[in-house]
Amino acid sequence: MRTRVRGWRWRRNPLRRRSDVVEAWTVLAVAVLLFVGAPLAGAAVGWWRYDSAQARAAAQRAERQRVSAVLVETAPAAVPSPQGARLPTFRVKVRWTEPGKGPRTGEALVPAGWQRGDRVAVWLDARGRNVGPPVSTGAVWQHALTTGVSTAAGVVAVVLAWHFAVRRTAARRRLAEWERAWARTGPKWRRHTA
Repeated sequence: MRTRVRGWRWRRNPLRRRSDVVEAWTVLAVAVLLFVGAPLAGAAVGWWRYDSAQARAAAQRAERQRVSAVLVETAPAAVPSPQGARLPTFRVKVRWTEPGKGPRTGEALVPAGWQRGDRVAVWLDARGRNVGPPVSTGAVWQHALTTGVSTAAGVVAVVLAWHFAVRRTAARRRLAEWERAWARTGPKWRRHTA
């Protein structure tokens, strides 16, 4: 029958070895790092990335302007695809009028099947170049959450690898201590049994 005594590594005990104490402290440190450190690190990095992505999105919204454009050519028709698939988009020529600069042409991504004369929104930067829309709030949150969760997972992986290395070293030292103890005790036992 196996009996388990909780906390035996913390109490004074003649059978307690130094490697037992190191392993007990390691388990405590691992628990604190996993349940407190990893979530805090993930939250801190997630908020930091959220702030930087939000600032970048605000700068894009301030720099870019949306104008209405007219398709100059028809987008290619959609190829039949499995149910639920998104319609492909194609680059087609569009024309818009920029205030103070007159009519301009460029390319924009439009869904398949759009006809010549249809209206589409085009985003322009400060120099008047055709650019993509500013980053959405959902994309900012997704980026922050992904970064935070990845950081927390990385901290967990590092902590578990460190714990594995400490346990392996402690087991190796424990075995060496047992070998030394047996080397001292073994000859005494052989004399009594012979």
